[in-house]
Amino acid sequence: MKEITLVAERRNAGKRASKDVRNAGFVPGIYYAHGDENISLKAKPLSLRPIVYTSLTRLVNLQIEGENDKLCFLKDVKFDPVTDNLVHFDLQGIKADQKITVDIPIKLIGQPIGVRQGGKLMQVIHKIKIKCLPNDMVESIEANISDLEMGNILYLKELNTENLEIELPADTVIARVTKPRGGVSEQEGKK
Repeated sequence: MKEITLVAERRNAGKRASKDVRNAGFVPGIYYAHGDENISLKAKPLSLRPIVYTSLTRLVNLQIEGENDKLCFLKDVKFDPVTDNLVHFDLQGIKADQKITVDIPIKLIGQPIGVRQGGKLMQVIHKIKIKCLPNDMVESIEANISDLEMGNILYLKELNTENLEIELPADTVIARVTKPRGGVSEQEGKK
């Protein structure tokens, strides 16, 4: 899994302090981990881009001046409802021997046979919540859908989820290829 370095500074806690941090051009945030003290942080918006604006789940190497690096992941972000600017971020610390719970995106790879025949691909689930040790964490789960024919369904049990605990049932539908409504598929039109 790709690890991204984030350089941040300590800041004072509280609403007024957060407002001052934003006025100074930084984004306020917090780092928390089981058994560690919470750390109020501030970071430049540009340095947060590779972590926030991606569908992939990434490990973050948090560097705070004068302290040991901390391994974590982005747990939550808040945006301003009017301007869409990033206004707060939460980083959850990771310990190598403790399982973590994260949302992992499902990436569909390939073009199904059914779509080439005139069908429509529908991805039912885009992310799944997994629980795993940090060393087993993945950025995304890839699903090859090239062999899906018209009317076929891809189930969760068909994905490679080794070393990952998933709370959803194995027969959960991930994607399917359906016939177009009211239209004639390419193959039927040639008959």
